[in-house]
Parts: sequence; C-alpha cells; structure tokens
Amino acid sequence: MAAAQEEEPGGAGRARVGLCVLCGLPAAGKSTLARALRCQLPQRLGWACALLTYDELIPPEAFGPCELEAGSQEPSSLLPRWKRSRRELLQCLESFLLALLTRDPLSRPAAATQPAWERFLACCRQQGLLSAESHAGASYRTLGDASRPLYLILDDNFYYQSMRYEVYQLARKYSLSFCQLFLECPLECCLQRNRLRSQPIPDQTICLMANKIEMPDLKKNAWEQNSLLLPSGGGTSEDHCQIISLLARALENPLKQNEESTENKEADRAICAASAIHQADQTCRRIISQAMKDAKDTGNKKVLPGEMKSLAEELGKLKAEFLEDLRQGNNWKDQICLEKTAKNQKPGHCVHVGLTPASKGTENLVLASKLLIPTYTEAPHAVTPPHYDKHFDFRHRTLDKKETGV
Repeated sequence: MAAAQEEEPGGAGRARVGLCVLCGLPAAGKSTLARALRCQLPQRLGWACALLTYDELIPPEAFGPCELEAGSQEPSSLLPRWKRSRRELLQCLESFLLALLTRDPLSRPAAATQPAWERFLACCRQQGLLSAESHAGASYRTLGDASRPLYLILDDNFYYQSMRYEVYQLARKYSLSFCQLFLECPLECCLQRNRLRSQPIPDQTICLMANKIEMPDLKKNAWEQNSLLLPSGGGTSEDHCQIISLLARALENPLKQNEESTENKEADRAICAASAIHQADQTCRRIISQAMKDAKDTGNKKVLPGEMKSLAEELGKLKAEFLEDLRQGNNWKDQICLEKTAKNQKPGHCVHVGLTPASKGTENLVLASKLLIPTYTEAPHAVTPPHYDKHFDFRHRTLDKKETGV
C-alpha cells in the first residue's frame, strides 16, 4: 500500500481524505452497508471511517413549508428549508475538511445556522473526529491522523445527479478522493422492507422517487467513473471486495484541483441546465397556481368552470413553450398575441408580450398571467408568486406537493 500521507510543498504531511457517496432508494440497504463499512475499514485496512447520515443531520421540520425569514433579502432564504439544510450540511462538512487539511481550529461557517452546526459537531464528536481545546467546548480541533486515510461516508438517497455532483465539486476543490456506491434494489423489495420499519415512509413517496432517481452514468459522465452499482445490500464477499477495490483506487487517485477537462465542463453545463429547468418549472407552477387562484377570487363575478379551464390551458401552453425553449437553449423569436378583454380596452384587442430572451421567461409568464386573468374576470389583478416551494418529501412521512393540473 502507498504511503498514507502526501508531501506538501512545505514538507508537512497532508491527511488523505475520501468522500464516498452512498445512494439509492429508501430501504435499499444503504445504512446497513454504511455501518458495515464503518466497522470493516478500520479493522481490515487500518483506515479511519465516519458516517454522515442525512436522516440524523437534517431535522424533520426542515421538510415543512418554506417561509421567507422576516427581514431577510438573501436569495438562500427563498429556498425550501430542506434545500437550505442540505446546503448548510455541505458547508459544515467543508469547514471540517478545511480544518482537517490545514490543522487550524474548527469554525462554524457563516451561512450555517447554530442548530445545524451543533448537530454536525455532535455527529463528529460521537465518532471521535473532534477534540475540545477548552473545557467549555467553545473551540474544537480535528483529530485527523496523517498516518492513515480517513473515509467519510455520506448516507442519503442522493436521487438527483446534481446532489451527488455537489459532493464531487467539494472533493475536487480540496483535491480529495471521491467515489459513489449506488444500491440497486427492485421497487417492490424496497416497499416490502419499508413496511416492516417502525416508521415507514408512504409507498407513494418511494414510488415517486423511483420515477425520479438518476443512476450514475459511467459512460456519459467522466466525474462518475469511480462508481459502483451494487445489488441491494452489497453484503456478499464479492461485493465487499469490489467496494474495497473502488475505495482504494479512489484513494490512490485524488481529484486534481484545477482539472477542467472537456467532459467535466460538459457535465457542469448539463447539470446546471437540468437544475435551471427544474427551478424554472417549479417557479412557473407557482405562478400559474397563484394566477388561477387570483382569477377565481377576483371581484364578485363568478367565473365559470369552462373559463377557468381555458385560462389553465392558456397558461399551461405558455409554460410548456417556455420550458422547451429553455431546454433547447433557444430564445423566443416570436411574440405571443394574447386576446384580452378588459374594461379599459376593446374586445379582441391584441396585447403583444415579448419573450426574448428566454431568461426572462418566468417574468413574462407573470405578465402573461396578469393579461389573461382579465379575459376571464373583467378585473385587472396583480400576480405575486409566493415565497415558498411545495415539494416532494422523499425522506419523511408526508408528501407535500400541490400539482396545478396544467
């Protein structure tokens, strides 16, 4: 085995650290495998190993409705709380890695809340990764030993490729090792195992995740080369040999900090595009949902079901066209002609709404909804999207996404 430390320019040993992402459907066997690795890596290879279990580090209340914090103007405040919690956890992990590599005291990242930081510290203390410098416990130092590698296993569903890519980016930033273990388990098997749990997740939640989950694509994505697809549980001796081989190979080939290959650039673009389209779709849904509500609640005029259906179809068509152009990377070349009948305009008057460039699409969808509503209500009414996201709660007991039906 190669030496367990690298020489930095100054001659000092640098701790060797690997990040291993464990992903798959709920009840696929991830936590069981994580606990087995936590015991076996120190015993068989002499490596240090710690688990970061997202179910324990992200509280259930993070999956409630997202509300804008009072007086806050930060863009992150507009994110759903579960997304903010994931981001905070990665920031806490980065702070730990920085302290481990520089041997400086551990400090809370500015963007992480105190409760999130306390949960992370407790997790690290329980696994012997921290040492208090004072009796008050106000300052901590990492206990990383440069004489042996440390593997941090991140145990979560990681159902979107973009979630795993964030961990890869963190590993690349600090020249760490990175690998992925994806547990393949038939949906019906996951459902059966889940029903035997003391706190089972609704079947519908697991089925929805099964439709959304993105498996590692070793052929397409260069950054996913250090990945292993395992049958559920990965408990056979052959599975463990493959896992150990992958972890060792990744450890011997840490990511290069300035590595910007064509494949990585393409992966960056693809993931950013997928994330942008997803966010645009969610924003459009919120706008349309609010527009429909405003159309129904505006004035004393009773809106007929057929008129509401027509409005929904009009806005749905706008959304579909905008998202498709966003996927194709095209700008809107034509203007949309909306038939508007309002108090201050003649029937049949054509209102042109320019939709160029595509980046302005959601803003123009707001405008379009304002223009369409008077067609069905005869009263102008402003549309203001809410400051929260409804979302699939894949990790806990509730499912909280309101579909608009468009």
